Amino acid sequence: MSVKVRIPTPLRGLTNNLDVVAGSEGTLGECIDALESEYPGIKDRICDDSGEIRRFVNVYVNGEDVRFLAGLETALKAGDEVSIVPAVAGGARRGAERSASTASSKDESRG
Repeated sequence: MSVKVRIPTPLRGLTNNLDVVAGSEGTLGECIDALESEYPGIKDRICDDSGEIRRFVNVYVNGEDVRFLAGLETALKAGDEVSIVPAVAGGARRGAERSASTASSKDESRG
């Protein structure tokens, strides 16, 4: 049994659209290096130029944020599950907020 790595939708283009791939035991850093050799480009999406996990990417091992464990030195053993979760930004555009606010004001004045 190997390490199970869950791949988020934005990175599946690098893994032939697989949502789960097999990772290696050892450390998280070694696992990411092994993923890079099989799926070129994935490490650059997870790690920055200094080799650390990007600020906007969260990585979990068995549901625990690796930033609160040992980071890239977090030990992985057979049966562990790694989840890569990129941050998602978004929200309403300013014009949409104004439209919603205006509609709300009109509703309040009717009531």
